[in-house]
Amino acid sequence: MTKNTLKLAAIIFVSIFFVKCNTSGKFDVAKGKVGQLTPKTTIDQLDKIFKNDSIVKILSEGAKGDNYFQDDDEYEIYEKGGKHLLTIVPKEQLDSTSTIKSIQIYDDRYKTKSGLNIRSTFQEINANTKINKVETSFSSATLFIDQLNATVTINKEDLGLKDFSTQKVTLEQIPDLAKIKSFIIWFN
Repeated sequence: MTKNTLKLAAIIFVSIFFVKCNTSGKFDVAKGKVGQLTPKTTIDQLDKIFKNDSIVKILSEGAKGDNYFQDDDEYEIYEKGGKHLLTIVPKEQLDSTSTIKSIQIYDDRYKTKSGLNIRSTFQEINANTKINKVETSFSSATLFIDQLNATVTINKEDLGLKDFSTQKVTLEQIPDLAKIKSFIIWFN
């Protein structure tokens, strides 16, 4: 190899190393952490954190609105190209200084150290985390994972049960291949 080829190879290696280091942690999920988001992150910091992505703001009417059953504000994060990454809900509505209440994860690159992500099956969840409680609604079963302060929802349809039934679901009833409907990290 010539001296120039060796220099070029070294530059490429160092560049790849820095790019890899720069993106590590971007998609990590843990208790109190989703990527760069923590319980101290405020809504007005989202523009800086997601400067290369698009943020769709769906704002409620707040306390002065006419709708008694109003929804929370939502900040939907989309990657350039349109892929939905996250939906962020603040603790206080219509307040840019509010911290985050919850983050719903849509992209499978966001995962825990054990590999839990939106595409995980019940078998993977059960093998790698402690499920503290199961609550049943008319159409789904919600798994509470205290070590992450997270909830994972599975459709009753994937459990072999009829929608809109009030039948209680236990961990033993959930098939190993049941898929996640939603994965939410809570910051409270």
